[in-house]
Order: sequence, then C-alpha cells, then structure tokens
Amino acid sequence: MLQRSSVCLTAIRRTVVCSVILALALLLNLAVGAETAALKFAWLSDTHIGSATAEDDLRASVRDINSQTGLSFVVVSGDVTEYGSQAQLKRAREILGELQIPFHAVPGNHDTKWSESGGTDFPRIFGDDRFVFDQAGYRFIGLHQGPLMKMGDGHWSPQDVRWLQGQLENTPQEQPLIFITHYPIDNGIANWFVVLELLKRRNTQVVLCGHGHANQKLLFEGVPGVMGRSNLRARQPAGAYNLVEISNGRMTFSERTPSGETKPAWHSLELRRHDYGADTNQYPRPDYRLNQTYPQIQPAWTFDTRFTISSSPAVEGNTTFVGDGSGTLRALDLNSGKEKWHFKTGGPVYCTPAAANGLVVFGSTDGSIYALNTSSGRQKWKVPTPQPVVACPVVSDGTVFIGSSEGVFRALELKTGKTRWEFSGVRGFVETRPLIYQERVIFGAWGQQLYALQTRTGALDWTWKGDKPGDLLSPAACWPVGAHGRVFIVAPDRMMTAIDAATGTQIWRSGEHVVRETIGLSTDASRIYVRDMNNYFRAFSTTAPAPVKIWETNAGFGYDINSGMMVEKDGVVFYGTKNDVLYALEGSSGKVLWAHKNGTGVMNTVLPLSSTRVLTTDFDGRVTLITAKRP
Repeated sequence: MLQRSSVCLTAIRRTVVCSVILALALLLNLAVGAETAALKFAWLSDTHIGSATAEDDLRASVRDINSQTGLSFVVVSGDVTEYGSQAQLKRAREILGELQIPFHAVPGNHDTKWSESGGTDFPRIFGDDRFVFDQAGYRFIGLHQGPLMKMGDGHWSPQDVRWLQGQLENTPQEQPLIFITHYPIDNGIANWFVVLELLKRRNTQVVLCGHGHANQKLLFEGVPGVMGRSNLRARQPAGAYNLVEISNGRMTFSERTPSGETKPAWHSLELRRHDYGADTNQYPRPDYRLNQTYPQIQPAWTFDTRFTISSSPAVEGNTTFVGDGSGTLRALDLNSGKEKWHFKTGGPVYCTPAAANGLVVFGSTDGSIYALNTSSGRQKWKVPTPQPVVACPVVSDGTVFIGSSEGVFRALELKTGKTRWEFSGVRGFVETRPLIYQERVIFGAWGQQLYALQTRTGALDWTWKGDKPGDLLSPAACWPVGAHGRVFIVAPDRMMTAIDAATGTQIWRSGEHVVRETIGLSTDASRIYVRDMNNYFRAFSTTAPAPVKIWETNAGFGYDINSGMMVEKDGVVFYGTKNDVLYALEGSSGKVLWAHKNGTGVMNTVLPLSSTRVLTTDFDGRVTLITAKRP
C-alpha cells in the first residue's frame, strides 16, 4: 500500500514537473518570438478603391496572394477606399472576398473623413472596424484613428480606447503583440500617446501602419514601427504589397509584385521580450502652457459623454443639446452641465441639431430624422430615410431644412415631420448646415456643387461648381454665409469665392490665401472671416467688388485644417482648432483677446452664448462651457 502511494506520488510529481516545463516552454516561445513556429502573411495598405487604377491593382494582388502557399492570412491597414462611400466599400469587400485565406481590415482617414455614413458603413460591410486574433502564439490587434467627418489630425476615439484597454487586459503580459493601424503613432494623431502608452505596457513587438504609401522603418517612442507601401501602382506598371515572415526570432518584410516577383527583404527586426518601462527618455506630450498666459479663462463645467463628438451643440432656453458616437442625443443644463435627459438612436449622431419652438431636430446614422420635445426628450416624430443622415438641419419659419446621404434634400413641417417638398437632384451626400438667405436654402454636397433651392417649393434656382475638378474639393463641409446679396464659401480647393445669391453668378474668386473650409460672418454683415491653414485669421469686406482685406492676424496656431466655422457674438469672434484650442478675437480689428487649450482632439464649431461664455464640444467626447473675463 505504501509502495503504491509512493508510485502515485512520483507520477503526480512527474505530471507537475512536465506541466511546468511545458508552461515555461510556452512562455519562452512567446518571449523570443515563436522561434520554432514560422508564420507568413500578406500585408495590404492604402488600396483606395474608387481611384483610377485601384480596382485592377487590388484584383491583381488578390490573385497573386491566392497563387501562393504558406500564407496564413492578410491584414489591410486602412484607406481601403477613396472616400468611404457605400458603393466603394462594397466593391472593396467584394474584391477582398475573393481571397482564399482570411483577411482582417481597419479603415483609414479616407474611409472615415468623407464617409456618407459617418464611418458606420465600414463595420456593416466588413463585419467590424477593429479586430483581434491569435496566430502562432502572437496576438494581432487592429484599430483605426479616424478622423470622423472632420478634417484634422487622427484621433483615438474614447470608445475605441476603452475597447483596446479591454483587449490588452485579456492579453498575457508575456504574449508578443503586433498592432495594426493606419496612421503612424506620432503627433499626426492628436492623442497619439494614449494608445502608445497602453502598448508600452505589453510585449509589443511592432506597429504596422500605412498612410504614407511607402515602405519605411519607424520608431514610436522606442516601439518599433513599420510603414507599408500603398497597393496602388502610382507611376509603376503595377501595384505591390508586402509579405511578412516571422521565423527564427525575426520579422522580415519583402515587397511582392503581382507578377510573382518577391524582392529581397527591405527590412528585418528582432523579435524579443520588450520592457518599455525601463525607458527613461522623456517624450513630448501636448503643451497646456498657453493657459497660464490667460488665467482668466476657465471651464465653468465639463460633461464627459465618453464617446466621440463630431458636431456642435444647439441651445434653446437653459438647455443645450448634443449628439455623440453612441447614438445618443443629450440635453444638458446650461448652468450646471448636468444631464436632464437623453435619447438613444440606432446609430451614431454626428450632425449638429437644431432647436426651435420646443422641439430639437437631428439626424442619425441609423437612417432617421428625429424631433424630440426639448423639455422631456420624448419623441415627437421620426422620418426614416434610405441612407444614414450626417447632415445638419436648420429650422426657419416652422420648416426643417435638411439634407441626407442618398442625394435628397428635404423640407419638413417642424410640428409634424410631414414632407413639404423634396429635391432629389443632389449629387453626392450632404453634411453641411444649410444657409437660409433671400428665400433660398443654399448648401454644398460632396459632388462638387453648391445648390440654391427655393425655400417655399424646393425648385432649383441655380447651381455653382468650382473650376478645380474632384469630389474631395467640393464646397461641402463649410457652412455658407450670406450678406448684401452674396453667398460666400471656402472649400478644400483652397479658394475663397463670392457668388450672387439670386443668379449663382460668380462675383469673385481668390486663391491668394491658403483657406480651406472655415468661414464666418460678422453680426453686422460687413465682414467675412476666414482661417488660413497656417497661423492667420483674416477678415474681408462683404461689399467690395473684389476680395478686399480688412485685417489679418498671425495668431501663431501653426498648421490647422479643422473644418470648424468662425462665429461672432457681441463683437468677439471665436474659433476652435484641430487640437482643441479656442481663440477669441476682436471682430473689428482681429486682435487676439485670449486663447485656451481645452484638450487634444478637434474642437467642433463653437456656440458662443455671449462674448464671455462659449459652449464647446470636441473629439475627446466632452461638452464644456468656457467662461472668460475680458482683460
């Protein structure tokens, strides 16, 4: 009996020892990069379906990938399409669906910035816009950084950061991690450090990115990075992609052409156990010292929605209304910032609402236009549309004017939501807030044209189109302004234009100043305001026969491409930058009165309540009331 017990005990000890050995072997295998388990995959990037040769180039690469043996999967690091339309996304998905091995894709800025669906079609069509999977002991995590609907730096959305935190918490500390994204993780992403610091807490081997269209080795605060070339042929006879091989403790990158030629490896990196916590270097972070210059500027309150906000607030009475990426419209008390009520829709709300006569109206990417009671949040009416709605409504004389993403512009009765008229001749989708001026509703769309419809009937009075071709140069994001019988716009073609409001005739057009989509109008209608893409604010006459400059101010904000508008209230002009800095200027002279950095991400068009109280929203998901005392 004693002998049998000894045998059993010995067997148990052997089992435990074997288990420990196996565990140690697994950990060693993970730590050194799975030396004994070779892995090979294809890496596509920047396929830009919708551009000239993109479909042929991607089909050629897919055929070539299918012709090979030994590939485990394909990763696609963003800019899958040219401008994120449903048609382009479906075409890309169709082509990638011909792959005979699994593929995993994240969107890029071209898939989200110009998206008629507010970026929601990508996960609908591809199944998701982020991914995580394990292969040969490695964990692959893919995540994008927009930006959504607005020009600006990339930005990690609050909801995506929380998702990543959850994935990393479920990742063993020693497991080697490969992270796939679109932008390089540097200050081209407004809050680059948020994700980078998370990746440093794990055994991150490498970050794979696209965006730059060229093969390049990179380093992100000590974390190895690799940029992959675009699949487009550019000036070459054919496109190309990368083959990535993990073997014997190294990761190698080789360019492969669809003709079957694999070029010699252009980069190789060692796979090892990383301890980024031992790095004592000091890396730059966003600078808030500007706020020390203007200590009189303080947030009265901040409400954190915890989801991306890509639109401006609206106000009626003592309540402000704002939508966010969770699909929620919230009503906040203006004095305290506390939530009064919220209403959940079936998709993100990326439009600026309009509030009037006890109703707040807005569109959702769930494909509906809503009207809610401003006091209770109860739904008054709902109008379904065939496509997502990212356009901003305007209410005038009891009528809601709003565009949508299926080429239709609508006039709805505010009280009931009943259709007064529809104009179905819009090319491209609408995201702007329309101008109501001289009995016309005037708006641009991502089909190059500016439209003027009669407010009473919806009849088309005129269209205007710039002299530089290309949908991405459309006057579609700026909110047009009108004064003295003229309509003024700026567009991504970097031109400033004055148009006769009655006829659509171009009065003047200037490319002298590097403008983009930011414009505003003085309260007395004597000046239009524009923001240069580098440092300058400028004011121009609204009555002169040519662009006559009234003032210009070098505010020192650097490079800025935010598509936020300039808004004047009580003689003060306000503007928020792509990096969440709010500027206040004297409208008559352009003198900078103060500035305040509120966060990191894009600040949407602000809503000043007075010359000293300004409501702001930003990509960080916050609604803030900023207060100021004029010096």
